[in-house]
Amino acid sequence: MKYTQTTLNKLEAIPEEAGYVLRYERGTFQSGYCILEQKKVVVLNKFLQFEGRINTLVDLIPQLEIDSTLLTEESQKLYGEIMAKLETEGKEE
Repeated sequence: MKYTQTTLNKLEAIPEEAGYVLRYERGTFQSGYCILEQKKVVVLNKFLQFEGRINTLVDLIPQLEIDSTLLTEESQKLYGEIMAKLETEGKEE
């Protein structure tokens, strides 16, 4: 995955299109993010560097309850790639 602003924008769009509010805030995050399930809010550590934001979103997205039918075609494709990568990594272990 390329570490570009375009990639970050596409990754940020996935939870937003699924109804989550994505915010960058200060805080003591163990993993770079916090999920508030009941309010569908995802809070990312604002002090993460560019690559850290992308990596955190790639790790985070599979943990969210996302209805892929709510996503645009482009977001569905990227979401599918992330989920396929997760399945591939799970089989290797």
